Amino acid sequence: MNRYSLIMEAYTELMPEIASSRKTAAIATNPSLRKTLRELGAIPTEGLFMGIATDALPVLLNLHDAVPGPILIVGDAGAGKTDLLRLIARAAEITHPASALQFAALTNHPEEWNEFENISNSIGIFPLYADSAQEFLFTAASWARESKPNSRTVLLLLDDLDAATNLDFEARQALRWLLLRGPARRVWPIVTLDASRSENLMPWLEAFRSRIFGSIKDDCRAQQLLAVGANLQTLNSNAQFTLREGNHWLRFWLPSLD
Repeated sequence: MNRYSLIMEAYTELMPEIASSRKTAAIATNPSLRKTLRELGAIPTEGLFMGIATDALPVLLNLHDAVPGPILIVGDAGAGKTDLLRLIARAAEITHPASALQFAALTNHPEEWNEFENISNSIGIFPLYADSAQEFLFTAASWARESKPNSRTVLLLLDDLDAATNLDFEARQALRWLLLRGPARRVWPIVTLDASRSENLMPWLEAFRSRIFGSIKDDCRAQQLLAVGANLQTLNSNAQFTLREGNHWLRFWLPSLD
């Protein structure tokens, strides 16, 4: 991902004291998300909070810039991929009104999202094995085609790309369209994938220019996923991720959910 589209320059310019005060501090325990966001102050209206980098600045996705395209979160089982999706959803609730930003979660494990279903920013939690998930994809694609530039933004949080490939043909086509066109029309797919299933899904992975990596122990598999030099085996599971920033890798950690 382009650093410009993820780390808002406003934070670098307006909050240098955050970096200077924390830059050398080791992270012993992850503070809560609410505490972290409270200390950061106001998040830009176009910014989606995703974590805290090692320089203590927030990692933000610019929802008004479609250049990064859909986001793939890939890692081994237990790397914290679902935790990152859940954190993104909770941060959206805390930092944005429902009139501006909403999310929907598509998952084979809806029980992991019970506490999210009734919050104001939630469109719904849709089991991938139920017809409602396919119906939501059709609705999201239709809404995206008709959306205006100043309309609200929708996060499509898809937990397990492999499971989504079992959807009906029409639903898979709707998902492919959203991966290609969604971000430009204010529908942002943020999708997880177990690294062990990546070889079976290479045609789908071509849609993801932007990738966030969790812990992957198999270095050969990491290289196949374009994570050369990222040292993914050294990431802390459930707490740490990395993404490419130009020729370098930017590591960031997840605050704990309240």
